[in-house]
Amino acid sequence: MSMISPRASDSAGYPSFRPSRIPEVPGIVTPGDVIATGEYIASLQGDSGAISWPDGHADAWNHVECVMALSACGLTAAARRGYRWLRSQQRADGSWPRRTVAAVATDHAADSNEAAYVATGAWHEVLVTGDSEFARQMWPTVRRAIDFVLGLQTARGEVIWERRADGTPGDFALLAGCSSIYQSLRCAARLADFLGHTVPEWEVAAGRLGHVIACHPEAFADKSRFSMDWYYPVLAGPVRAAAAIARLESRWAKFVVPRLGVRCVGDQPWVTAAESCELAMALAVAGEPDRALETYTDIQHLREADGNYWTGWQFDQEVPFPSERSGWTAAAAVLAADVLSGATPGSRIFDQAGALPADSLDPAACGCPPADGRRHQQPAWPGNTRP
Repeated sequence: MSMISPRASDSAGYPSFRPSRIPEVPGIVTPGDVIATGEYIASLQGDSGAISWPDGHADAWNHVECVMALSACGLTAAARRGYRWLRSQQRADGSWPRRTVAAVATDHAADSNEAAYVATGAWHEVLVTGDSEFARQMWPTVRRAIDFVLGLQTARGEVIWERRADGTPGDFALLAGCSSIYQSLRCAARLADFLGHTVPEWEVAAGRLGHVIACHPEAFADKSRFSMDWYYPVLAGPVRAAAAIARLESRWAKFVVPRLGVRCVGDQPWVTAAESCELAMALAVAGEPDRALETYTDIQHLREADGNYWTGWQFDQEVPFPSERSGWTAAAAVLAADVLSGATPGSRIFDQAGALPADSLDPAACGCPPADGRRHQQPAWPGNTRP
């Protein structure tokens, strides 16, 4: 039986699809609660299709996160307007401006992770809807975006985090960003395969990047204060199995505040809903469903009755911090509910990304021994990694 129920086109001419199940977490959020959160995200969408931050600017990564949540809620028309905006804003080099306000770029630099994430969004939409025409429509956009991203991959395998407005690359790579890029490369390769295209260099690039993430922490700038650097290698796929559990255990006490959620920054009295929902998803794909559910439950104190979520909570002062309710925070809550419930085919997007990094494809570049037909042992975090 198909998970997707097609419907007639909506008034804007977009084909509509209704997931056979709406995400829910029994006893925590109902399907109606999740739809209310999706409708809140849709209310933030401008006429152009962009979904902005509370301060009015838009960027590709957070916009895609919101669009993915709309799709999981069955709000296809709004999701497709979001993808139309992405296509309209892509620059000739395959990137998007880091910040756009009312269709005007206010930061002309480009973030490699933001560009790559469009592939994750496009593949998620195909998983949820099965719409091959949408896949064909997005293919040129995804191809240009991935070409841009791989232009910033080093010989060792990490991807530099930005290309500055003057065209020069940045000075370092980010662990959380590269982990997300790894997932995006895997999604881009799946989209290519779905359309019958052969792009083997994308899987090679993903293999090199996954190996560096799992085995070479020295390749990345030290952002270990931030919880995203802790869990993103698990969530996005390069670190799985026993190494994933060891990594999550290694910093659990530093970042998790019982009954409140996950700190954004380890040394600050501040939990955030998006990071908490992402950790819940990381726990789910790592095979820890009970802790995933507990983490998701803990953050519901930031949910309002109309379905939106406060971005964070300063627990020493007992006030929302920052005092905003962002679309991407609501989106993370929807996507986590989907992963925990397995309601839509899009819930598999993190599981699909997971793979053990292969032996180094270029031992001279990363300093590893030559491949001998066996996989590298992933480091048990911490240990052979930075804390």
